[in-house]
Amino acid sequence: MKKVPVEEAVGMVLGHDMTQIIPGEFKGVRFKKGHIIKEEDISVLKSMGKNHIYSFELNEGQCHEDEAAIRIAKTVQGDGIELDGPNEGKVSLIAKQSGLLKVNKSGLAAINSCDELILATLHNNTVVKEGQVLAGTRINPLIIEEEKIKKVEEVGKEFANGVLNLRLFQNLHVGILITGSEVYSGRIEDKFAPVLKEKVNKLNNKVLEVRYAPDDPEKIKEEILGLIEAGAELIITGGGMSVDPDDVTPSGIRKTGAKIETYGAPVLPGSMFMLAYLDEVPILGVPACGMYNDTTVLDLVLPRVLTGEEVKRKDIIDLAHGGLCLKCDVCSHPICPFGKA
Repeated sequence: MKKVPVEEAVGMVLGHDMTQIIPGEFKGVRFKKGHIIKEEDISVLKSMGKNHIYSFELNEGQCHEDEAAIRIAKTVQGDGIELDGPNEGKVSLIAKQSGLLKVNKSGLAAINSCDELILATLHNNTVVKEGQVLAGTRINPLIIEEEKIKKVEEVGKEFANGVLNLRLFQNLHVGILITGSEVYSGRIEDKFAPVLKEKVNKLNNKVLEVRYAPDDPEKIKEEILGLIEAGAELIITGGGMSVDPDDVTPSGIRKTGAKIETYGAPVLPGSMFMLAYLDEVPILGVPACGMYNDTTVLDLVLPRVLTGEEVKRKDIIDLAHGGLCLKCDVCSHPICPFGKA
């Protein structure tokens, strides 16, 4: 590369995007790669703090920042993800549809261990919308050795399932069972089912049916089995999860013959959460906190289950790091530390 004063650069072709920053007003590309510098551009370049430009030609074995960023992005690009750019040397990875971002953290670390480049992502297991930026990548210099990009591509091949993937929400039939004799008898109004239905609907799924059961393990078992017989592919129970003698939902779940992955989660609120599987049907036992807290353990587990992921005990244990909700006056989840590790 050759450093050329802007006064001598008229007629030259820019080899990279040039960014203009006007504090409080604008930050973006002022001159795109390939722009032929004109006389009137000189004053603009100087106002941008650019008294020199780089004039260069790629030598054999070198790779321009735009091509390099595209190749890195393609290396980590998985299902449900499209590319945008390059823009100012950066390529963004975008969600094609709403879903759950899965980041292989070992793969991410391996990519960023390569020289002269970066890959930054959202957190693993972030719920995202169509068109949302999931990650961005670029190299730090304008030109990088071809061998360094080839190394990145080889590293990417070591992760068979990809470094970044977008898992789509499945259209599961969700059955809800609200337990508690006081609700079952009509003594008090049920306010739990509407909360659970809203959380399911927000993740592009619908509730098949809502049922009720008294504080009787046998009745709870019967209603769970009845929901499954009616076509439910996921069961969410609400209430009756504590150690009080009248809270018998865990006993009812056990009576179905379901395999218990965990009873208890290192998450607050939601420590009395239960995760079980009856054959291939997940059963989520949600404690009463799910009714009156904006965000609980359910918000960390439900999106994963609705993508078809088989959540295990270890996955629940891993929620401990970041599992303490700050209980902000205005809840901004998922744009907060809750559930992030």
